[in-house]
Amino acid sequence: MRSSAAARRYARALFALAKEMENVPAVRRELDELAALLDENPALSRSLFRPLHPAAQRRGLLRAVCARAGTSTRLRNFYSFLIDQRRLVDFPAIRHEFGVLADDAAGRTRAEIVSATPLRDDQLDRLRRALSVRTGRQVELSESVDPSLLGGVIARVGGLVFDGSLRTQLSQLRANLTRGH
Repeated sequence: MRSSAAARRYARALFALAKEMENVPAVRRELDELAALLDENPALSRSLFRPLHPAAQRRGLLRAVCARAGTSTRLRNFYSFLIDQRRLVDFPAIRHEFGVLADDAAGRTRAEIVSATPLRDDQLDRLRRALSVRTGRQVELSESVDPSLLGGVIARVGGLVFDGSLRTQLSQLRANLTRGH
């Protein structure tokens, strides 16, 4: 996900506040809960994110949703502030950036794994351990399948890409053969 500078600033401010209050996991959970609620209710999402409705009306709607969900006062105020600043549209990026900051503070990183077929648990465990050794952090995996890879695995960890796919290996072999190596 690509984040704007504003989204990073808001996420850093929220993270600093959550860290100061020693409730980073709770804030992250509440951000995730709102994101899930917005994903499940496209009409609600449209009402909140589109500036067609007056800010006061959107604030009231968001307060009602947060009250039902049991959202903390701190996050309700944060969401209202985002509406006032016309930055609620950055909520997905703010949530993402907050998650990155929380993972970093906890010594965790996320890795996206793409394989040709679903991997077995023991394969995922070996891959997780190898990436943990390589990054020096606890690695959480998210897995997807892309049959066009033919075989092998591609792992994306932060800005690093480990490409062990059969398709890439065949391309490299072809390139080496055409160069005469």
